[in-house]
Amino acid sequence: MPVKKIEEEELIRLLKAKDKDAFTYLYDHYSTALYGVAFRIVNKEEIAQDILQEVFLKIWKNIDNYNPSKGRLYTWLLNITRNYAIDHFRSSDFQHQNKIQNLEDSVSAVDKQMQGTMLSDHIGLKETIAELKPEYKQMIDLLYYKGYTHDEVAKEFNIPLGTVKTRIRTAIIQLRDKLKVT
Repeated sequence: MPVKKIEEEELIRLLKAKDKDAFTYLYDHYSTALYGVAFRIVNKEEIAQDILQEVFLKIWKNIDNYNPSKGRLYTWLLNITRNYAIDHFRSSDFQHQNKIQNLEDSVSAVDKQMQGTMLSDHIGLKETIAELKPEYKQMIDLLYYKGYTHDEVAKEFNIPLGTVKTRIRTAIIQLRDKLKVT
């Protein structure tokens, strides 16, 4: 039996009311894309699954902090996932574990990365990002999919930090216009 589509405003209202069915709906509709983001950053299936679990717990506990005037729900979810995955990636435990990764894990990582790419395709993000200028596309990829900081992007492209921030802001405005986000 197909599940009824819940509009974003209604979903947010239900989540703030701690409605478990709404949370299930949220998980069913967003977990695949959020898993793809986490996996692209940590490159390990098990860790990405753990991150996803922690992210949804954080969403459940902190949904009252979501402010619709600052962006769409998906953007908020994406930022929580990305930040959590980056924090985990930068942790010393993860760095140590990453050094002892075996060949089988590497092959699995490549498979999952391909799946993560397909997940982004599913929500139409890849096509929209592909329409951006090449310098914007590269920065979005490094910042949001590979976990770089603004400073790291500036060093990568050998440009001032202010230029990076301006280009990212311009890219986000263009994406918002293309996706018709209010």
